[in-house]
Amino acid sequence: MDRREEIFQQLKEILVPYSTDMVVVIDKPDNYYLNTHHVMKNKKPMYFGSVKISKNYISFHLMPVYVFPDLLETITPELKKRMQGKSCFNFKTEDTKLFQKLKALTQAGYEKYEDTGYL
Repeated sequence: MDRREEIFQQLKEILVPYSTDMVVVIDKPDNYYLNTHHVMKNKKPMYFGSVKISKNYISFHLMPVYVFPDLLETITPELKKRMQGKSCFNFKTEDTKLFQKLKALTQAGYEKYEDTGYL
């Protein structure tokens, strides 16, 4: 397993515990994607999060931070630096400390989705 695959696996492990309450849309060695069971007005399921190996980095997408931007008020500047767009965090190297912060943010996002009835 190369370094990028190891980082992917570590980030995937943040999302896997939520798979029992959601729909695993994609589960491949380079892409893991979760939707909720909630169907939106456009008749599509609500996206929760994913992790994917791209050409230059491993991206971790977390839709709750887009839906509830107040979740970002408590993130550290180091994690904020990893943000690309409104709900994506990019990594080129392993960073256990940031992965732990991302895990906590994912849990907070899950709780917001749950409180709002999206799960």
